[in-house]
Amino acid sequence: MTNAIAPKDLLLAGEAGAADIPVWLVESGASLAETGLSEAQQAWLAATGFKGAAKQVGLIPGSDGQLAGVAFGLGGTGQQGDPSGPAELLVGQLAQALPAGTYRFAQTLRAPELAATAWGLGAYRFSRYKSGNNAKQVLLRVPDGVDAQMVRNTVAAVWTGRDLINTPSSDMGPVELEAAARTVAQAHGADISVIIGDDLLERNFPLIHAVGRASTRAPRLIDMSWGRADAPTLTLVGKGICFDTGGLDIKPAAGMLLMKKDMGGSAAVLTLGSMIMSAKLDVRLRILIPAAENSISGNAFRPGDVLTSRAGITIEVGNTDAEGRLVLADALALADETAPQSLMTFATLTGAARVALGPDLPAFFTTDDAFAADVVATSDSVGDPVWRMPFWPGYDGKIDNQVADISNTGDMPFAGAITAALFLKRFAKRAQRYSHFDIFGWRPSSSPLGPKGGEPQAARAVFAVLQKECAR
Repeated sequence: MTNAIAPKDLLLAGEAGAADIPVWLVESGASLAETGLSEAQQAWLAATGFKGAAKQVGLIPGSDGQLAGVAFGLGGTGQQGDPSGPAELLVGQLAQALPAGTYRFAQTLRAPELAATAWGLGAYRFSRYKSGNNAKQVLLRVPDGVDAQMVRNTVAAVWTGRDLINTPSSDMGPVELEAAARTVAQAHGADISVIIGDDLLERNFPLIHAVGRASTRAPRLIDMSWGRADAPTLTLVGKGICFDTGGLDIKPAAGMLLMKKDMGGSAAVLTLGSMIMSAKLDVRLRILIPAAENSISGNAFRPGDVLTSRAGITIEVGNTDAEGRLVLADALALADETAPQSLMTFATLTGAARVALGPDLPAFFTTDDAFAADVVATSDSVGDPVWRMPFWPGYDGKIDNQVADISNTGDMPFAGAITAALFLKRFAKRAQRYSHFDIFGWRPSSSPLGPKGGEPQAARAVFAVLQKECAR
């Protein structure tokens, strides 16, 4: 176990107990007299300088000296910068800021489910490699009217995704990623099959094999299915590069420091898939994860090599460090053979997306304008933001190649996130809707929604949109 307490124990359902400590959420400038706090409590907060500023915590003592309540500042009522979204997301900070105990919200909240989710996300800590157990038991009584199990499922799925990304590559190679996928499949009664090593060549997945063949840990394609056969079809493809040296175009040392997170796309699709299956959304779900380690040895693929993809499209390798789009291309070709109604890729794909939007705002591409608008609006409302970028047709010719059909790098140093997305789109011809999420997969610094470390970005946002689509 990497966490000392599970979401099912952290987020409590049922009636509040006498020992539950009340938490008042206070907006900046709001009158404390309107909160339900006693006059003595209001006087204490005023004397200690509590004004409801964002993230401000006011601990309120009882007559016996014990903690009798907590006031927490939400700041103004507008959108927050950290995290992005409604002020209730700030509640995630309390799971770490408060002393051990069981807490409850003292008022009726505008967004109680969001506040409870934020509490659960903020409570996460990765402690697998820490000696001892110093975790605090800071529990929340989920507000009445909130589906506590749904909140727990969401939090548990995100925690699992974070654990996968945070685990170092020594303990998270293709074998371990397969084991994690099998655990998810078993938990939900999904079917799973895996194609490993040289069998990839026999089954026509040459790009996955080429990228992973230099490693002592065999590459593989993980294929999971769930849901009734005649339900609307949804296929998720997640990049599973468990470590990326850059191959023969080797990365500098600084560029390798976070490469354990290069399987962040696979963590995101397992997170999203877990949410979908837990909620029993009426979809025919398929999850494809091309898992490999981009290593260096005598049989590593080379710059200038021409590779033939599953789809028959030939690719000249412009750079071996652009390997993610290669493994995704074979998996996308397989997915596209069944013409799914919705096909999505999640990948830590380009540095160009980070240059354009930074680490906290993943780039999002889609062929469906209405879906794009829904995803962007919903992502902000749940504190899991994405920003749409275009499949700009003017750049499509930039990946064409004189030697092969296309290049994995293109012929210009600009718009790298767009040309990478257009590369993937070449392998998604039959899908009714194709969407691509270029995520960072990592939180560079702590925020109310979690500590510094792995983050399966966009999974919660997409799940919220799929929930709405399935309810229509």
